[in-house]
Amino acid sequence: MIFKVEDVTVYFPYDNIYPEQYSYMVELKRALDAKGHCLLEMPTGTGKTIALLSLITSYALSKPLNLVKLIYCTRTVHEMEKTLSELKLLHNYQTLHLGPAAKILAIGLSSRKNLCVNSMVLAAENRDSVDAACRKRTASWVRALAAENPNVETCDFFENYEKAASEALLPPGVYTLQDLRAFGKQKGWCPYFLARHMVQFANVVVYSYQYLLDPKVAGIISKEMQKESVVVFDEAHNIDNVCIEALSVSVRRQTLEGATRNLNRINQEIERFKTTDAGRLRAEYARLVEGLALRGNLPIADAWLSNPALPDDILKEAVPGNIRRAEHFVHVLHRLVLYLRGRLDTENVEKEGPVNFVASINAHAGIDQKTLKFCYDRLHSLMMTLEITDTDDFLHIQTICDFATLVGTYTRGFSIIIEPFDERMPHIPDPVLQLSCHDASLAIKPVFDRFQSVVITSGTLSPIDLYPRLLNFHPVVSRSFKISLTRDCICPMVLTRGSDQLPVSTKFDMRSDPGVARNYGKLLVEMVSIVPDGIVCFFVSYSYMDEIIATWNDSGILKEIMQHKLVFIETQDVVETTLALDNYRKACDCGRGAVFFSVARGKVAEGIDFDRHYGRLVIMFGVPFQYTLSKILLARLEYLRDTFQIKEGDFLTFDALRQAAQCVGRVIRSKADYGMMIFADKRYSRHDKRSKLPGWILSHLRDAHLNLSTDMALHIAREFLRKMAQPYDKSGSSGRKTLLSQEDLEKMSNDGSINEMLY
Repeated sequence: MIFKVEDVTVYFPYDNIYPEQYSYMVELKRALDAKGHCLLEMPTGTGKTIALLSLITSYALSKPLNLVKLIYCTRTVHEMEKTLSELKLLHNYQTLHLGPAAKILAIGLSSRKNLCVNSMVLAAENRDSVDAACRKRTASWVRALAAENPNVETCDFFENYEKAASEALLPPGVYTLQDLRAFGKQKGWCPYFLARHMVQFANVVVYSYQYLLDPKVAGIISKEMQKESVVVFDEAHNIDNVCIEALSVSVRRQTLEGATRNLNRINQEIERFKTTDAGRLRAEYARLVEGLALRGNLPIADAWLSNPALPDDILKEAVPGNIRRAEHFVHVLHRLVLYLRGRLDTENVEKEGPVNFVASINAHAGIDQKTLKFCYDRLHSLMMTLEITDTDDFLHIQTICDFATLVGTYTRGFSIIIEPFDERMPHIPDPVLQLSCHDASLAIKPVFDRFQSVVITSGTLSPIDLYPRLLNFHPVVSRSFKISLTRDCICPMVLTRGSDQLPVSTKFDMRSDPGVARNYGKLLVEMVSIVPDGIVCFFVSYSYMDEIIATWNDSGILKEIMQHKLVFIETQDVVETTLALDNYRKACDCGRGAVFFSVARGKVAEGIDFDRHYGRLVIMFGVPFQYTLSKILLARLEYLRDTFQIKEGDFLTFDALRQAAQCVGRVIRSKADYGMMIFADKRYSRHDKRSKLPGWILSHLRDAHLNLSTDMALHIAREFLRKMAQPYDKSGSSGRKTLLSQEDLEKMSNDGSINEMLY
C-alpha cells in the first residue's frame, strides 16, 4: 500500500498496516525532521523492522537532494539476514511502483569468516585464524614477494578484485551475505573486500553493533560514513552492556605468558631485519617523528584494527621519543608485562582508578601516561614494519597494548580491579586484572556526535527515561507504543505462592528451601498436563537451574513431567543447545509436546523466537538479578550513583526486569499468535518491581492476576486456552480496527480521527 505520512509518500509492501506501525512511522519521521535522536519501544511481533525500513527508505526517496544513508545495526548474523530479506521485499515493491528511480544499493557486512569464499582460508576454525589466514595471502608485502617467487601462496579472489580495480563494483540491489558470496564466486572477486569497499557508496548498510561501537573496528569500517546518516540500533535493550564490553579488557596469567612469547618473537624479527634490511627500521623511525597521521594511506588489505581510544588530533602528534626505536618499544612492553605480572601476584582483591594505576606504573616501571597512550598504535606500526601476517598468534600482546592505551587515555569512568580467584571457586587460584568501563556513554558518544539521527528501538525499553541517563544523550522523541489486539491473546500472571500457600521466590535466603523447589515443580507438572505443544521455562542462572532439576529428579517430579512432554535443556555449549532446540521444535511439530529449560541472559533468551505452537506458555522462575557480589558490578553501581544519580536498587531492578521481559516476550511474535506468561516469584507482586515491565505487558496484566496460587493459575490457564480456541475476526471490525487498509488511512486522515488513533 502507498500512503502519506505528512509530506512523505511511504511505500509499504503489505496490503494492511497495524495502527501502531503507523504511529511508529509518524514519531520516527518527526525525529528525522528534527535531525535528532529518538527512543522507541514497540511490542514484539508488530512489524517494527519493516516499519523502520519503509519509512526511512521512502524518506530518502522523497528528499533526493540530501542523501540520507541508513546504517542498520543488529546483534546477530541471523537478525541481519532477516532484516535484509525484509528489505529485499520492500525494494522490489518500490521498484515496481517507481521504476529504476527507486533502485538502491543495500549490503550486509560481516567478518571474513562469514564472507570469505576461499576454501583454504575457511579451513581455519575460529574468526581470528580466518583473519590471519586471509592476511597471509593478501598483505602487500606477501603479494610483492609472490610477484618474484611463484611458490608464495596468494588468494586468487583478492588478486582478481585488485586487477579489476575501479571496475570492481556492485550493481544496485539488495545483497544478503549469501548473495555477496554468490556474486563473488561468479565474478571471481573477493566478497569481503568488495563489501568493505562498497560500504561508502551503499544507501543501506546492515551490520553488527561492534562495527559502530567498538572503537577498534569502527575506526576502520565506519570512518567513511557521512554525517547525514540515520543509525538504527535494533533490539537495543542491552545497548549499555555492549558499550561497556567494547571498552573493557581483562588480563590473566595466560595473557602475560603469551605476551612474553610474542615479544621474544618480535625481538628475533627485529634482529633479523637489522642484519638484512635495516633501512626499513630507519624509515619507520623517521615516519614516527612526523606522527601517526600517515596511517590513513595503508592499502585496504593491510589496515588492521584501529586505535581503541584516540581522537584524530592525538594521531597528528609525534610519537614519544622513548618508543620510536623498535627495540626501545619492545623493552617498554617487557617492563609493562613484568609490572602487570607483579600486580597479579596478590592475595587480596584490589580496586584502583586509572589515575592512581598510571602513577604506580610510572613509579615502578618508569612508563609515563603519554607512552602508554601510544602503545596500541606503536605496536601496529611495528607489526607492519616487521611484515607479520599471523596476527592471531599476537592476540596476547595486542590485549596488553589495548589495555595500556585505554588506561593512558581515560581518567574517569573506569576502574582497575584485581581478583586473586573467582569468588564462586575460592580454592582455585586464577588471578585476573580487569580494566572495566562503567560509563556506557563513552563508547556511544562519538556515534551521537557524528550522525544526525540515531534511533534506539526494541520491544523492551522500560522504564524508557533511564536510557537517556545511562547513555547521556537527549532524545527529541521518546515513546512507548501499546499493542492493538482484536482479542486478548496475551495472558500474563503473577504467581506468588504454591497450592500449599507457601510463598515462592528465588531470593537468596529462600533458594535452598525445599518447599520452593517442590512448588515450582508442582506448578510445571500441572501446566504440562493442560497446555498444548511447547512450554519454555527460564531460570535465573545455570547453577540454580542445575540445582532445581537435580531436586526434581530426586523427588520424581521430572518423571511426572516426562509422562506428558519431553524435556530439553540449554547448556553452555552452543552445539548442544542448537541440537536441543532442533529436537524441541520437532517434538512440538509432531504433537508430542515439549518443555525447554533455559536461562535468563543466555543465548536462547536473547535471540531465539518461540512463536506459534513452539511457545504457548513461558514461565519465569524468579527475578533474574545480576550476581550482586561481583566486584565489577559494585564498582559500576557506585559510578552510576555518583555520576548520574541512579540508585543501586533502581538500576538492579531495571536490569533484572528488562531481562525478564526479554524472556517472556519470546512467546508472542505476531498478532495471530497467543500465549501465557507466568512470573513465578512473590516479588513481582510489588508495585516497584512490576511497574518496570513494558507497557504492552502491563496493559494485559489484570489486578485479579497479581497474587495467584498454583490452582488459581491453572483455572485461569484453562479458561484462556478455551477462549483462544474460538474463531475470531482478524481485522477487528467490532469497535477498534487493528488492521488498516489504504482506504481506512485515507478516510481517517480526511475526518481527522488519525490524531485520535496516534494518542
